[in-house]
Amino acid sequence: MKILDMKLRDVHELIPFRNLFKLVFGFAVSIQVIIILVNHLTGFFELNSVFHFMSRVFFGSILSLIATFAVVYPDLFVIKFLNEKVGWHGKVFVRVIFQFILTVLIGGGIAVTITYLSHVLNPYRDGLLINMSYNVMIFAVCNVILMIILEGWIFFIEGARSSQRSVELENQVTELRFEMLKKQIDSHFLFNSLNVLSGLIEKDPKLAQDFIDEFSRLYRYVLESIDKRVVTVEDEINFARSYLYLQQMRYGKGLEFQVDLASELLNGYLPPLSLQVVLENACKHNTVSKDDPLVIRISGNKEELMVQNNLQPKISHSRGTTTGQSNLQKRYQLLGNLEPTFTVGTDTYTVKLPILFEEK
Repeated sequence: MKILDMKLRDVHELIPFRNLFKLVFGFAVSIQVIIILVNHLTGFFELNSVFHFMSRVFFGSILSLIATFAVVYPDLFVIKFLNEKVGWHGKVFVRVIFQFILTVLIGGGIAVTITYLSHVLNPYRDGLLINMSYNVMIFAVCNVILMIILEGWIFFIEGARSSQRSVELENQVTELRFEMLKKQIDSHFLFNSLNVLSGLIEKDPKLAQDFIDEFSRLYRYVLESIDKRVVTVEDEINFARSYLYLQQMRYGKGLEFQVDLASELLNGYLPPLSLQVVLENACKHNTVSKDDPLVIRISGNKEELMVQNNLQPKISHSRGTTTGQSNLQKRYQLLGNLEPTFTVGTDTYTVKLPILFEEK
């Protein structure tokens, strides 16, 4: 049975042992005090003095502590098992009935075991059955109360963890947005672009105006997309064309690019500026010259966008920091379990970006 296959550390994920011990200790002492006072007031077992009361509480709490631990772990196994099989968001009535029955059975089973062992060690004067019935009722009721406390505490813990995860996620998003805005269009690209523009203004004012138009379109896209979780593939391709157009102004015939995409892929979604990371790395880490042009191909299938370039690494270029790749992977993690892949072949470098077909 799956309940028996669960590991203890999986159960401790619900409530850490230190906190669980505090709960069990407080519960055991409280129950023992209530039982002793009820027995005294009803005449079932009268107390002679305050010392008698304290000694009963002390020794009784030790036994109650053992008994409570004996039921609390089965309770936690039950909660974890039912969370996996019958969640609170679905069949609530079935969950409540099933959990109530198991709770009573666990309490009753532990009561029968402990009562029988106690009788073997020190026989009850008024008989085994009456004490067993009495203890089964007490254990069953106490375990129902304990189960309610455990469920309430777990809901509280999970709510607190969920809030903490939301804050952490929001901080990650804010940090990513800041890093994207700060680093996506880096200072080298800006400096080189302004140099190219400066030369064009004197040589070809019309081409310089075209350059300015593409440059402003590119930066407008960066600013508009920075707050979006996803953008369409079509928007990314248009951005890539503008970006590579500006790069071609610098490299001339040393840079070539091809786009071969089915029209239905244009309606898919990507994290914003995904292609910029890939294209910037391609230009940054490879030699780009008229004699050895860097060829970038953008293609895709129904699941992913593929960007491929021929490998001609710069000999003098220092090893990359993979900051761009890490940034891109984090953005995909915020959207789910999809992950981009980066593959170095014999003479090509390939990046595959999963395409989302529902806006997140």
